[in-house]
Amino acid sequence: MLLLAAPFRAFYLGRLVSLLGGAMTPVALAFAVLDAAGRPGDLGIVLACQIVPHLALLLVGGAVADRFPRRTVLVVANLGAGLTQGLVALVFLTGSYRLGLVAALALANGALEAFTSPALRGVVPELVAPGDLQRANALLSSTRAAVLILGPTAAGLLVVAAGAGWAIAVDAASFVAAAAFLTRLPARRPTPAPGRVRLVGDIRDGWRVFFGIPWVWPVALAYSAINLVNTGPWQILGPSLTKERSGEATWGVVLSVRAVGLLVMSAVMYRLVVRHPLRFGRLAGALGACPLIALGLGLDAPWLAAGALLGGVGFAASGITWDTALQRDVDPDSLARVSSIDDLLSFAAIPVGQLLVGPAAAAWGGPTVALWCGVAFAAVALAPLAARPVWALSQPSGER
Repeated sequence: MLLLAAPFRAFYLGRLVSLLGGAMTPVALAFAVLDAAGRPGDLGIVLACQIVPHLALLLVGGAVADRFPRRTVLVVANLGAGLTQGLVALVFLTGSYRLGLVAALALANGALEAFTSPALRGVVPELVAPGDLQRANALLSSTRAAVLILGPTAAGLLVVAAGAGWAIAVDAASFVAAAAFLTRLPARRPTPAPGRVRLVGDIRDGWRVFFGIPWVWPVALAYSAINLVNTGPWQILGPSLTKERSGEATWGVVLSVRAVGLLVMSAVMYRLVVRHPLRFGRLAGALGACPLIALGLGLDAPWLAAGALLGGVGFAASGITWDTALQRDVDPDSLARVSSIDDLLSFAAIPVGQLLVGPAAAAWGGPTVALWCGVAFAAVALAPLAARPVWALSQPSGER
């Protein structure tokens, strides 16, 4: 089948408009809250209100996406997100900012995202043939990377030209548009009868499947450890150390170069035939350590940018092969639950790392922490290869 033939085309267009709208929110929300409140603490509270329900409800979202048609889950979640984001935009456009109100809407947005992410990964195998899964994931990854490059700039221009409230309104409209595209997807009826909901039992069965597949849990735990040692140091030490050595503008260039690496590797993965996806993904994924190691060694800006480029390449290869392996080899009726557990382990590690990096840098110095976090990143990325099922997992020879 043609990869961009219906119904994947409808899904792709829905994701595209949603990603474009979502690129507006981080920049617009930050400016909107800071301008309205004048207190950085308010922004921290709003952001925390988004992530907490996301983490708390991820397993519920996975169980729901395995029990009910994923098209229905995605349409309802996108319409709900459009409503809540529209209300956030209205609050700022009318000058009615109240921390409690915006925080409550952020809680609702985070809860809806918990239902969206497992269904997104679970629906792709329903739309393309098994042999097209890697190409589908590569196309989605390249789109995310392109939006990552262009989105923040477009958001900044819109905020300057029209105001942060209107940028958030664009995001709200994108959710509604995405829901319209997603209504065109086929409604695959799940195997479990949708009568009596056994939520706790479904979640427990998801954990059983997760630990019952010998190549799933080693890689998922590795991703969790990678987020622990990478996200906080990169987000916090990256800009501060780069500013000290090369100036503020360099950090923006480094982030852009990293996004280019993501985009280039995603395009390569669209054509590349990977016989052993997890073996290739783990080996390439170790390149993700390069930016932290370059940062820790105090390398000049060109070398730091080169490390960021390699890091983007590694993250793209790792993510595409992992998604493809899950979608091709995990039972479709358990895929959303397995994906939600994978996401929970990965996302929960991020705030822990963010909290630990400050005290660690104060005790041992920022460069030292960045360097050893990079070394740990590479070691953890390669560790799952010690498990034979990870090393041996292969794509059927009849697929490309």
